Amino acid sequence: QVQLVESGGGLVQAGGSLRLSCAASGRTFSNYVMAWFRQAPGKEREFVAAITWSGGSTYYVDSIDSVKGRFTISRDNAKNTVYLQMNNLKPEDTAVYYCAGRLHNIMTRDRIQYGFWGQGTQVTVSS
Repeated sequence: QVQLVESGGGLVQAGGSLRLSCAASGRTFSNYVMAWFRQAPGKEREFVAAITWSGGSTYYVDSIDSVKGRFTISRDNAKNTVYLQMNNLKPEDTAVYYCAGRLHNIMTRDRIQYGFWGQGTQVTVSS
């Protein structure tokens, strides 16, 4: 198994930036597709972005307005860490952000396919 711990959340004004980190320990991190999800109060957890083992391919949700243009997922396998750089944040980005991992090199937005989850980090964007 792999253990995941997110950090980097906080309170930021609209238009600001945050970089979330997810540190992994346990089994070989580089064998996992990694993803970020988020869950706003009263809403279901939704997919944000995923990245393949090597970091060579990424996948962003297409149902959240302009996420792909504002958010960037990346990973550093030497540091066992995956990142989510979030720029030009909007109040609607307010949510708990979770990182997740799956032991198959196929990216998916289906949260059921991810077997490992962090505890989440709160992101609050004020208007």
